[in-house]
Amino acid sequence: MDRVLTDFIRALRSGGVEVSPAESIDAAGAVKMIGYSDRTLLKDSLGCVLAKSPEEKSIHDDLFDLYFARRESQHASGSASESESSASDNDDNEASQIEQLTQAGDEAAIAVALEQAAQEAGVQDIRFSTQTAYFTQQMMKAMGSEKLQERLIEALQNRDPEADDIMEARSEMQARAREYVRQQFDVFGAGATEQFREEILGSKRLSELDSYDLHRMKALIAKIAKKLAAKHSRRRKRKNRGVLDVRRTLRANAGFDGVPFSTIWKQKKKDRPKIIAMCDVSGSVSQYVRFLLLLLYGLKETIPKLDAYAFSGRLEDVGPMLANGDFDPVMKRIVNTIGMSSTDYGQSLSDFKVNHWNTLDRRTTIIMLGDGRSNHGDPRLDIFREMAAR
Repeated sequence: MDRVLTDFIRALRSGGVEVSPAESIDAAGAVKMIGYSDRTLLKDSLGCVLAKSPEEKSIHDDLFDLYFARRESQHASGSASESESSASDNDDNEASQIEQLTQAGDEAAIAVALEQAAQEAGVQDIRFSTQTAYFTQQMMKAMGSEKLQERLIEALQNRDPEADDIMEARSEMQARAREYVRQQFDVFGAGATEQFREEILGSKRLSELDSYDLHRMKALIAKIAKKLAAKHSRRRKRKNRGVLDVRRTLRANAGFDGVPFSTIWKQKKKDRPKIIAMCDVSGSVSQYVRFLLLLLYGLKETIPKLDAYAFSGRLEDVGPMLANGDFDPVMKRIVNTIGMSSTDYGQSLSDFKVNHWNTLDRRTTIIMLGDGRSNHGDPRLDIFREMAAR
């Protein structure tokens, strides 16, 4: 039973749920109290202990159903383990374990045999769907396929009609083993495969991304934004215990003849910033713009004020489009309309000064993304200096 729980926690970690050792101990305590008999109670209890967000709760529920599905059928037959054991330990019977199981047709015994073979083959270490054939072969070996193969060759050489029965038994058990491995991949391997793909994508240069990567990149950027948002979502005041605020301390202790019974320390307050993103959406940098805007709009609940402007020849406000629409089609429309002109930094900065100058104040951070080429036109660095000064 301990292995049942630890393997389930391992599957959760593989699926992206961060389960700490302390939470594992809490889960073991919960299972000790309620047991495994009530499936619904077990699912709800482990969900409360191990899942810490709606996303993790969804992963937990899906993996729970996958992981415990086969165990429910095993629980229905209390004698399954004994029947399978007696079949496998009968050394005097020439028939292999595979033949005995298929001939008996005992589904509970077959389920237990597959479970034991999977443990011996290490199927829980599966990480990629391409490993299915390998682990299926290892399970078949654990169940005596080599002995079965010898009997099959002998039967074929002797033209024994039993060869057909042996081949049928082997094919049936191989299909069951393959299906079992696929289920184990869904439990233990699918999350690991996704993490591997994200690692590969995370190491790619943005200029190397193709259309196949864009959807996965969106999910990866959402994870980055979530971590940043969790870290910086609260407006923090950082107290510096090493610097006394003399003026406020004297004022607070005026009633005590200046004796500093109540000390007040200087504080550093971090203002939550306003962000203006000015993006060149011409073809040479459109992929980088997609990444930046995906990240910024993934943080829009944390950033109190976010404005986005796109330009090539002229500058336009695209913030409302991105905030209220589906990102991918909106971004495509922006690139195909605004991004088709010859890049002109000077005109774009002039447009910003005429139409949006009042959005700038001391709390504003301007992020300008582009390749810096203004096609021999005046880039209007004077306006850029004014923006920085403001």
